[in-house]
Amino acid sequence: MGGMTSSVPASALDPAIAARLKRDADGLFPAIAQQHDTGEVLMLGWMDDEALHRTLTTGRCTYWSRSRGEYWVKGDTSGHVQHVKSVALDCDGDTVLVKVDQVGAACHTGDRTCFDAGALPTAE
Repeated sequence: MGGMTSSVPASALDPAIAARLKRDADGLFPAIAQQHDTGEVLMLGWMDDEALHRTLTTGRCTYWSRSRGEYWVKGDTSGHVQHVKSVALDCDGDTVLVKVDQVGAACHTGDRTCFDAGALPTAE
């Protein structure tokens, strides 16, 4: 278990939503960000209950940084904001899909998506 959950205050997330979530040992679950109109898969980040609560209530994607051990709102530093259009929980309750309107690049490298430069060879 990570030390994150002990230092994070209780979340204001709706208990009915919280009850549907399946989290890893650190209390986290993946959040996929997708451009709402084109379907581009932009990035994958990590959320906990509070990050999801903030995402649902502020209209901006909030993630948990595993490396920094803190919340971060996409675009606060870069200006590349994700405006939330919808949020859906998958059938297992272990992943959320956040459809957003992405301003600028989604990837910290400056690429439009985090998957632009990572194509692997496949059989055709």
